[in-house]
Amino acid sequence: MSHAASHHIAMRYLSLLLPAFLHLVVAYVAMMAGRVAYVAENWATLNTLFDGNSVGTLLAGSLRFDTSAIMYTNAVVIVVMALLPCNRKQLVTWLFTIVNGLCLVMNLADAVYYQYTGRRTTMSVFSEFSNEGNLGKIFMTETLGHWYLFLLGIVLIAAMYFVSRSIMKMWKPAQTKKDDIWRRVVLVLLFAPVCIFGIRGGIGRAIRPITVSNANQYVVRPTETAVVLNTPFSMLRTIGKSVFNDPKYFAADKLESIYTPLHMPQNDSISHSSDTLGKRNVVVLIVESFGREYSGAMNKHINGGRYEGYTPFLDSLYQQSLSFEYSFANGRKSIDGMPSILSGIPYFVEPFFLTPAAMNKVSGIAGELATCGYQTAFFHGADNGSMGFEAFARASGFREYYGRNEYDADKRFGGEKDFDGTWAIWDEPFMQYYAMEMSSIKEPFVTTLFTASSHHPFKVPEQYAGIYRDEPLPQYEGVVREDNPIHKCVRYTDMALRRFFDTARQQPWYENTIFIITADHTNKHDHEEYGTDLGLFSVPILFYDPSGRMPRGQRKGIAQQTDIMPTVLNYLGYDKPYIAFGKDLLATPEEQTWAVNYINGIYQYVKYGYVLQFDGQKTRAVYALSERLMRHNLMGKVKEQKTMEQELKAIIQQYMYRMNNDMIAAEHN
Repeated sequence: MSHAASHHIAMRYLSLLLPAFLHLVVAYVAMMAGRVAYVAENWATLNTLFDGNSVGTLLAGSLRFDTSAIMYTNAVVIVVMALLPCNRKQLVTWLFTIVNGLCLVMNLADAVYYQYTGRRTTMSVFSEFSNEGNLGKIFMTETLGHWYLFLLGIVLIAAMYFVSRSIMKMWKPAQTKKDDIWRRVVLVLLFAPVCIFGIRGGIGRAIRPITVSNANQYVVRPTETAVVLNTPFSMLRTIGKSVFNDPKYFAADKLESIYTPLHMPQNDSISHSSDTLGKRNVVVLIVESFGREYSGAMNKHINGGRYEGYTPFLDSLYQQSLSFEYSFANGRKSIDGMPSILSGIPYFVEPFFLTPAAMNKVSGIAGELATCGYQTAFFHGADNGSMGFEAFARASGFREYYGRNEYDADKRFGGEKDFDGTWAIWDEPFMQYYAMEMSSIKEPFVTTLFTASSHHPFKVPEQYAGIYRDEPLPQYEGVVREDNPIHKCVRYTDMALRRFFDTARQQPWYENTIFIITADHTNKHDHEEYGTDLGLFSVPILFYDPSGRMPRGQRKGIAQQTDIMPTVLNYLGYDKPYIAFGKDLLATPEEQTWAVNYINGIYQYVKYGYVLQFDGQKTRAVYALSERLMRHNLMGKVKEQKTMEQELKAIIQQYMYRMNNDMIAAEHN
């Protein structure tokens, strides 16, 4: 065969293969552009990205996950190219633009959502917001607030369309039907293995299909996994996946000897008061997004003690409450915080009540105390059913639920006029309703309020717009933002808390009540230390007893949300076994206090003055707890590392085994 003939045949095949290849190149460029926008939008959290990560490693990881997502999503484009006649070029262009435009939109939208979750969005988001009717309004608000991302998306999608149309001009018809069939077969034969290996994340029998947790091998810090991942991959990889997998680290008897979440009264209770059970009320205040960072009293180390914070009332209550040197949330979302606080169930892998395990028998503070004659009620000012709160509240033992419907029906208050227009009744009036309504509940009672106003879209009631306004941050070392729109909302909710306690003090039940004040999770941060893997979980946890019978002051040690249930039950002298993945803070020596949380495939275990990061198979890092910026990895240099690994493995295995076998309530043990 002559050189000219060979060249002619090669060009005939390239007329179909080259357009397919160039479309994939455009898809990679669009995916990378979305990533750059993602990092730029969240630079306040990701500003240490290049301190310990090499550009080459980040790029290698990004390309691996992008390849998987692109092969998933563009397979249909290549198949259509292989099947369609040559005169249907426009259909290929439109299909390519729609598929990759959707991927781009997912990445850009998730760039905004990351600041609230610290991770790429997974399929659980559809369950999380399935009962919300205000998503269209929220989406429009965010679009207007991030118009530059919207504009970038329009420009890039338009560019994809026009580039694709230009590429398709290279697609020339074959001279014969036989040639046409052969070049289409060649396209499929070449693309099929590339697609399979790309989706799996590599070539070889030993290569397992990559998952979101594989991103940790390319970054130093778990919060940075979002950089190498992309949102289409995170969504696709979590469709129908098994959430809780028992790692079987230990045999059953060995496991129980290391750690068990089963609390037995005769072992755990220190008999704080023999006549407390049935005579003291319990009020749990879950304050939306109230990160520990916003408190001046809890941050005396910032700016030489001159940092005032944004919560003057909470700071005054802090002086009269029991608190701990370190206190952490067990998750990063509202739906993570509620099970942790009320049922002692931490967030591992996916939000508990968005998984099949939510059908398990579950109890909590309310369910356990109800067996002792306590009345139980849950208050949340959003639409009844919002966020799945009502379902979980009832499952965990709250017999009564007071939401927006009940508030609107109460003629003492403003009803619909007090709705914030997006999420719920404003905090100030709903907290007044809460304080008054508790006076109609028979004592003893256990109630919970979940507030709503210190939240996106960061608004305050019109009558307070001139009082609580956006304000510039004082500039000193460690500040990573110039302003923070949540501050005015925090100030407003802090005022609402003060007014709630003013009203509560006038009620007959007040002196006989133990108050627990915490946050569901953190939110936008201002200081570098609160943007670290651990800082993102720092919330206040206060126990306030107006009677003065409970200890006061800040103690050394570590508190977490899952400690609230055992601490309260044991303080009351509860005399039945129960399950909680936490400890009694009043009975546990400070050196034995601990906390655990999960972020982007990494478990963080805090104990013995260290933070251990574990990926399920091996330790990835160890940091001194006192080193707030978490920059010096001490892995292999800390004698407590092996003990911490064993204890964390036992916690993980107990959690996974019990979730899979419906053993998160004591009666099932």
